Amino acid sequence: MSTYVLVHGAYQGGWIWKRVAERLRAAGHEVHTPTLDGCGERRHTIRAGITVGTHAQEIAQLLFYQDLRDVILVGTSAGGMVIQRAAELARDRVAGVVFVDALALLPGEEVSKIVKRPAANEVSDVATGPTRADAEKRLFADLDPETRAWALARYTVHPIAALEAPMDATSFWDQTWRATVIRCTRAVNPPESHQRRTAERLKVAYHELDTGHYPMLSRPDELTRMLLG
Repeated sequence: MSTYVLVHGAYQGGWIWKRVAERLRAAGHEVHTPTLDGCGERRHTIRAGITVGTHAQEIAQLLFYQDLRDVILVGTSAGGMVIQRAAELARDRVAGVVFVDALALLPGEEVSKIVKRPAANEVSDVATGPTRADAEKRLFADLDPETRAWALARYTVHPIAALEAPMDATSFWDQTWRATVIRCTRAVNPPESHQRRTAERLKVAYHELDTGHYPMLSRPDELTRMLLG
C-alpha cells in the first residue's frame, strides 16, 4: 500500500481529485485530498498573507500530524509549486513527487511569465481569478457537459500571492527526487517547454496524456494507472 497526497491547483479544491481518489482507494491505497487555505470549501478564509509557502506548510503539517510517511506528493497546475516547497519541508516523509500538467518554478520566477492567459484575471487585494464570464467560456471546456457543469459550480478564486508572487527561494532543484512529470497534450498551459524543463532538471521520467488540463476529471482511469506506475 502507498500513501498519496493529492494537491489541487488554482481555482480548485480537493474536490477535483474525487474520481482519482476513489480509484486509488479501491486499489488499496491511502489517499488524502486536502483543500488549501482560501480555496474551495475554505474560500471564506481567503485573506492577505496566503502564499505558496503557507500552502506548503499546510501540506507538511498534514504529513506530520497524520503521521504519514513514504508519501507520494501529487500536484496539478499551481499545486506543482506547493508540492515543491512541501517536499522540501517534509523531506524525510516524502517518497516521491508527481507533477500533473503542473507548474514547477525556479526561485524568483512568476507564473505570469510562464502562463499566457487569453483574458486578464479579475483581481482584488487578496484574490485573483477569471471573471465569471471568462470562466464559463473557457474553464473545463474540454470536459463533457455534465462534468463541466459540476466543476464550474465548484470554481473559486485563488489567493493572489499564492499565484502571482515570485517563487520563494528553494533548494528543491538542488536535491535528488524520485519524480514523474505528466503533461496533458491538449492543454496550452503550462507550456510543453516548461514541463520538459522540469523533467530535464530533475532527470526524471516525462510522460504525455492525450487530454486537456484536468485529466483527473477527463481521464481518471489513465491518470490513476500512471500514478500507480
